[in-house]
Amino acid sequence: MTSFRLRNVPLLSRVGADRADTLRTDIDAAIAGWADAQLLRVDRRNQVLIADGRVVLHRATDLADTPPEDAVFLGRLDDGRHVWAVRSELQPPDDPDADTHVLDLRRTGDVFDDVSAQLVATATALLNWHDSARFSPVDGAPTTVVKAGWGRVNSVTGHEEFPRIDPAVICLVHDGHDRAVLARQTMWPPRLFSILAGFVEAGESFESCVVREIAEEIGLTVTDVEYLGSQPWPFPRSLMVGFHARADPEQPFAFNDGEIAEAEWFTRTEIREALDQGDWSSQSTSRLLLPGSISIAREIIESWAALD
Repeated sequence: MTSFRLRNVPLLSRVGADRADTLRTDIDAAIAGWADAQLLRVDRRNQVLIADGRVVLHRATDLADTPPEDAVFLGRLDDGRHVWAVRSELQPPDDPDADTHVLDLRRTGDVFDDVSAQLVATATALLNWHDSARFSPVDGAPTTVVKAGWGRVNSVTGHEEFPRIDPAVICLVHDGHDRAVLARQTMWPPRLFSILAGFVEAGESFESCVVREIAEEIGLTVTDVEYLGSQPWPFPRSLMVGFHARADPEQPFAFNDGEIAEAEWFTRTEIREALDQGDWSSQSTSRLLLPGSISIAREIIESWAALD
């Protein structure tokens, strides 16, 4: 069987800052750092500003003298300064000559450094959770923010809730040689293909989910499921867990759950040629357009395609 590893750390899995989790419970210390802290603004579309290859950070005290209730603590930079995030309209950097543009994280992530990747992924996931967790899922009581944005407490019962993560598997299916399956979801335009993914169900392991999802989506029975790596996907709060698995190309496709419009076995040469054309955002006329660099799907496909 073809066995391989990811060649690179997925872009949103990069680590560049100290999460400083002890400060989430040492609130006095976290607040004390606000005077010199940096602030990341994320707008309602989960976009941020990028300038000269880094996410734009502002002086926290320009927003308020102390952390607002809806601010979330992200960690510490190498120089010891704290970083917080808020949901806010974007503001230009202090340097008017900086090369600045708005970034939608779902489209690209290779334009900024490791620190920026970690800060943006964490901020987006936390802020998305807070947007949907203002009331208890148990009794509907209002909840309040605790632990510098890393928890919410039921105002009636005192029960504490923590940021929710929805695990999902994503898998490249291959024949053990030089062919792999790519599929197009029903909502995607023609020529846009990727590998297969689905959410993990209650009482299910990642590996079992791979087998079930592949069978449900395209009707193939897969074996030899192997883990590759993972990546946060904060839209709104997922964790993508990557695998590859083997299937027999003689099996017919069956689109059982209605999510997949078409699937096809592609050769390694065909996939390499498609990778050379760029990604979904390119103007290529290639018959096959593949995911962008921000997705772990791209890293999995590139790693498989690079095999001899």
